[in-house]
Amino acid sequence: MKNANLVSLGAKVLALALVLLGVAGCGGGKVTEPAAANKTVFDHFTVNVGGHPASLQVAVLQQEQERGLMQRPDLGANEGMIFVNQIPRQLGIWMHNTPEPLDLAYLNPDGTIAETYSLLPLDERTVASHSLQIQYALGKPKGWVEYDGVRGGASIGIAAFTAALKARGFDPVKFGIK
Repeated sequence: MKNANLVSLGAKVLALALVLLGVAGCGGGKVTEPAAANKTVFDHFTVNVGGHPASLQVAVLQQEQERGLMQRPDLGANEGMIFVNQIPRQLGIWMHNTPEPLDLAYLNPDGTIAETYSLLPLDERTVASHSLQIQYALGKPKGWVEYDGVRGGASIGIAAFTAALKARGFDPVKFGIK
């Protein structure tokens, strides 16, 4: 009979705990809207680059950056990808499985262009930044740097870039953007 009372007592304690947990979850707290589905690396965001609008994909996660613009023979003239890093450092880009020639801009943490390079299709040599303070890399089809007249010191539209990071579900502060 002792065991039956312990089982009965245990069942009562469990039931009470479940009721208390249910009550704790109701009312009292602020009701929030469910989180909207985050955008992905496949979504495009309009971000000004040197005063010219560009349709950019935002690559934040390592696997997104490793994939980059590989196997993309159809990149539009105004399309590109910006690679986002959490801390400034020396960056390097290569063109493994990237069939289209690109222009590359390395950007400082404040979003200003520090260095530009032309990249050859399928070239597996790494093009490293000279600076150790690069936080972003931006690739677009070859010719955009010259066509748009983008030079060192030009910058990206930080407000639109911040909005793109937020739409992807990332906190811009974690990438040095305040």
